[in-house]
Amino acid sequence: MTRRDLFKVAGVTAASAVVTGCTASTGVSTPNTQGATNTLMPKSNGKRVVIIGGGYGGLTAAKYIRKGDKTTEVVVLEKKDIFMSCPFSNALLGGMEDVSLDTLTHDLYSGAQAHGYHMIQTEVTAINRGSKVVTTSKGTIDYDILVMSPGIAYNYEDQFKGWDANKIADIQQNAPAALMPGSEHLALKRQLENMDDGDVIITKPAGKYRCPPAPFERACMIASYMEKEGIKGKVIILNENKSVAKGKAFKEAWKELYGKRIIHMTNCNIDDVDMDKKEVHFTQKDSLGDTKKRSHKFQVLNLIPHNKANPVVEMSGVETTTSFGKVVMNGCSFQTKSDKNVYAIGDVVGHAIPPSGQTANWAAKEAASEIVAQLNGKAHTLGVKAKTVNAGNVCYSMVGDKPESAIMVTHDFSWTGKVIKGKGNVPKPKDGKGKFRSKNVAKATREWYRGIVSDLFA
Repeated sequence: MTRRDLFKVAGVTAASAVVTGCTASTGVSTPNTQGATNTLMPKSNGKRVVIIGGGYGGLTAAKYIRKGDKTTEVVVLEKKDIFMSCPFSNALLGGMEDVSLDTLTHDLYSGAQAHGYHMIQTEVTAINRGSKVVTTSKGTIDYDILVMSPGIAYNYEDQFKGWDANKIADIQQNAPAALMPGSEHLALKRQLENMDDGDVIITKPAGKYRCPPAPFERACMIASYMEKEGIKGKVIILNENKSVAKGKAFKEAWKELYGKRIIHMTNCNIDDVDMDKKEVHFTQKDSLGDTKKRSHKFQVLNLIPHNKANPVVEMSGVETTTSFGKVVMNGCSFQTKSDKNVYAIGDVVGHAIPPSGQTANWAAKEAASEIVAQLNGKAHTLGVKAKTVNAGNVCYSMVGDKPESAIMVTHDFSWTGKVIKGKGNVPKPKDGKGKFRSKNVAKATREWYRGIVSDLFA
C-alpha cells in the first residue's frame, strides 16, 4: 500500500466523522418550528440589539456594540453550533503546514463570554418589523434594533432551471461549492485526498458572489496539493465571464508556479453535470461571440453556483436591488433605507464594497458606532462620508507552498454621494523582486488571520 493509499483510508475516516458531526450545523436538516411560540428571552428593557448571523460581521458587531455601551443587551442568533472560517480555508485544501480543522473552527460561546453578549443557537424562520419580533425554530425574541448579517445562499434554481430538487441535492453533496463554512469544505478536502490521477474543475460564477478571489486562490492551493502528492492532472477553471479578481497577480502565479497545470477558460456557461460519468457539459463563447458546446471529465468538481442573499433578508421585507438581493442602504450608513431600526452588514450590504471577511469586520465596527449612538439618542456620521478610509479592506490570497507565497489587494473606501465604494489596488511587495507574490505577504496572511480571529474571540 502506497503512502497516498494509506492517506486515503485515514482521510475518509477522519473527514467523514467530522462531516457527519457538522451536518446539522450547516442547516441541511429541516428547521424545527416546534415551540416557536415560546419566548427566547424576557421582553427588552429598551436597549436590545438582536443580530442574525454569527460570522465575521455578526460577531464583530456584537463585540463592538457591547464595547461601546455596556448597558445595551446584545443577542446573536446563529444556526450553526461552531464558528468555521471561510477566510484562510483554502490553505486547508492546499494541505499547508500547521493548517488543520482546528485552525478554522472556534467555540461560538467563547466570544459571548469574553464580551458579554448572548449567543443562541437557533434558526430564524420569520421577521415581523411591525412588532419588532424575530421568530426562530426555538422561540421568539423582540428587539429594539435588528442587525442582519446572515451571509449568502446558493441560487442553483436560477442558474440551472432544468434541475429539480433531487439533482441540486446530488450536486451539493458530490460537487460542493465550499463558499459557506462547514461540511462543504470538509467534503471537498476528502474528495481531493481520495482522488486518483485526473483533473479538478472549479466553476466561477458571474455576478456578485462571496469573496471574488476565492476560486482563483483555491485553484492555486489545489494545484499545489496535487504537485506535493504527485497527482497527475490539471486544475481547470471554468469562468462564466472574463473577470479575475487580482487578475495580473494570479495569472503571474499560475504561469510561473504551475505552468500548464492550471488552465483558465473564460465565458463558459455550465449546461449540465453528469455525476455518474464525472463529466461537465458547458457552452463557451469566443471573442467573436460564436459559441461551442464542450464537455470535460473530472476527478473532482467544485461547482460554485450563482449566489444570492440569505433568505433572512427576504423575510425582513426590506428593499433590495439586483438579482442577488443587496439591501438598499440609508445613504452613508449601514442602516437600511426601509427601516431605521434594521441594519445590514456583510455579504448582503448594498454598498459597493467587496464581500470579504475584512470588509465585514470594518463595516460591523462602523455599524456598531451608529447603533450605540442611536440607542442613546445621539446623531452619528460615518467618518468615510468626509474622508477616504485607506485600506479599509486588505485581502490576502495564498498562491504557493514550499516556499509559501501570497498576493494581496487593498481597497480604499470613499463616499460617492450614493454609496460607499471600494477602489482596489494590487501592490508588488518590496521583497517580491518585481513579482506580485512574496514570502512576506504569505507571512502577513497568517498574521492577518490570527489577528482577525483574535478580534472576534479574545
